[in-house]
Amino acid sequence: TTKKRGRKKKTKVLNLIDRLVNYKASVCLFIKNLCVPFDNNLAERDLRMIKVKTKVSGCFRSEEGAQEYLTIMSYIGTAHKHGINAFTAIREALLGNSDIIFN
Repeated sequence: TTKKRGRKKKTKVLNLIDRLVNYKASVCLFIKNLCVPFDNNLAERDLRMIKVKTKVSGCFRSEEGAQEYLTIMSYIGTAHKHGINAFTAIREALLGNSDIIFN
């Protein structure tokens, strides 16, 4: 029986429990403050539309087209985060008032 140095390896479940205990205030912040979302998947949701578009279309035809799509989706996402309807944001952008989402 040779003794190994260092601490014993923990299981994934035990690591999760330790992490939840150490970060309990951050994990349960959404209970105390209703402005905090339950999950932090907003960035993942923003990326999901790009993946769906790529899956349906197969690919973008050009890098320029992909960049334009990302610019439009970024604008609509920012408008949504500021509580502005996507249709209103697009209409105002086409009328030359694209700064409406920053007011």
